[in-house]
Amino acid sequence: MDEQNKNLFLATALSFVVILVWFILFPPPEPVEDPNAPAEVTQTVPATDGVATTPSVAPGGTPAPEAAPDPLADAPRLPLETPRLEGSISLAGGRIDDLRLKDYTVSLDSDEIVQMLDPVGNDTAYYVLYGWAPGNGVAASEAPGPNSAWTVESGEKLTVDSPVTLRWDSPAGLIYRRTMAIDANYMFTVTQTVENTGSAEISLAPYGVIARHGEPDSKKFFVLHEGAMQMSDGILEQITYGDMPDMDVDPGEGIRASVQRVSETGWVGFTDHYWMAMMIPGNDQPFKSVVKYDQASDIYQAEAVMATVTVAPGQTQSVSTQLFAGAKEWETIKEYEAQGVDRFIDSIDWGWFFFLTKPIFAVLHWLHAQIGNMGLAIIALTVLLKALLFPLAYKSYASMAKMKELQPEMEKLKERAGDDREKLQKEMMALYKEKKVNPAAGCLPILLQIPIFFSLYKVIFVTLELRHADFFGPFRDLSAPDPTSIFNFYGLLPWAAPEAGSILALVFIGILPLLLGISMWLQQKLNPAPADPAQQMIFAWMPWIFMFMLGGFASGLVVYWITNNVITFTQQYLIMRSHGYKPDILGNIKGKKAEAAKK
Repeated sequence: MDEQNKNLFLATALSFVVILVWFILFPPPEPVEDPNAPAEVTQTVPATDGVATTPSVAPGGTPAPEAAPDPLADAPRLPLETPRLEGSISLAGGRIDDLRLKDYTVSLDSDEIVQMLDPVGNDTAYYVLYGWAPGNGVAASEAPGPNSAWTVESGEKLTVDSPVTLRWDSPAGLIYRRTMAIDANYMFTVTQTVENTGSAEISLAPYGVIARHGEPDSKKFFVLHEGAMQMSDGILEQITYGDMPDMDVDPGEGIRASVQRVSETGWVGFTDHYWMAMMIPGNDQPFKSVVKYDQASDIYQAEAVMATVTVAPGQTQSVSTQLFAGAKEWETIKEYEAQGVDRFIDSIDWGWFFFLTKPIFAVLHWLHAQIGNMGLAIIALTVLLKALLFPLAYKSYASMAKMKELQPEMEKLKERAGDDREKLQKEMMALYKEKKVNPAAGCLPILLQIPIFFSLYKVIFVTLELRHADFFGPFRDLSAPDPTSIFNFYGLLPWAAPEAGSILALVFIGILPLLLGISMWLQQKLNPAPADPAQQMIFAWMPWIFMFMLGGFASGLVVYWITNNVITFTQQYLIMRSHGYKPDILGNIKGKKAEAAKK
């Protein structure tokens, strides 16, 4: 087998092994239904170091009889409405627990908008609590609890232009206020105030808690992080839901936690595929960042516990905290980062190749803004990437053309060396040196494409901007597999295509995977088939194996791969022609058929 075919075979085999191992080791498991385990939140006394111990979700407790009314469900609510959000705030605990994203639907064919936060009592309870952990001079009953009945002091509806203020008076006369404001996107500002109307000095620690009951229905795919995130003075920690029961800190029976002390900037919360809720204390406001899992109640928590404050008689203390609850839009998050939320863009999971995924997405986003079509933007991005790699590609294909020219001399060397492989290798290396040919150069562009391929796959799979991104015709969501199928002859027959993700959908592939297989097959035909029958068979089957393996990938990635193959084919053909070697594509195709006929 000549060196050109060796290089092509090696690169193809490497790509095949990478994708095969990916599917074998990391198959996406079946989704698991969310359990629902409502429980109460209790508070603890601040620690002596000035930062309160974390509020924790208490396990269990005696459940109320079924006939008893749910105090949370029956609590009054304050409506919330912005151009992008709708929902309500429960006056039981003053919790933000009902939030829907008006710009996003559950699916392409549904008008139901995405439910971001959900009250206790629903299958996917997910909510935000604020409070004060009592310290010196404050009994537990003198601080508002998670179910305390707040009243509305000002405001009838939380909107962009009208904040609301809630109030709770303790039995001894302490006055607590909670003012909530929201911007035009997804950022809440919550200001907690305590007024000391007594005659003695008191101390308390303000906190915020994001809680969700049961593990959410998630993708559970290794390329995507779903779970808790903590940014602590520039250090990012990601903990999946599956890893939270194994966290290091054990603050109590059945409870596991990860605790970080933040001195300057940070945030903590939960991230899903496309949505997230993050607690963001102000810059230069020390706090304790806690990620916690209570096994008994099956509740996951992310907490920000601020430093203890001292309130003199007749004085008032206030602490403000931001809360992001919404869609992981790149532009929106980038704008919040510019406004002072440190490294907030890292809340999007860019992965190990962040140095590639970040600029690749930035360029793709810009191209989409200019073109207005995400599919065409992916094609334009592929052209740009190929242009950047063209100098390497030129050297590679030029080296392959020179290798073709050396084939007659290589055959003579093989005849002279006979079975002496050591002699053959020495003479071959001498020939390469004399003719200034690098036999490994042909693999370099393909090897460089592997991290680019994975980076683009990460971008397409992770970023919200690809969700429901339209291309043309049936391709209405480039983050999903090709919806067409040969099963119904691409929509011409009167029955539906197999459901995406099923075995039938994998077998009865769509238009894009078919074009992918054809483009790979044509690229192969730039060179004659190897003489060895086993190698011939491997090369013959490789495009069609890849066609079926990549058929279940996101349509946007398959569009990239097809475009890449077409450009590579054109580049290789023209470069080979410019070096005096004219690829006989038709002859290579016919040669294969003639050889098959002889057999």
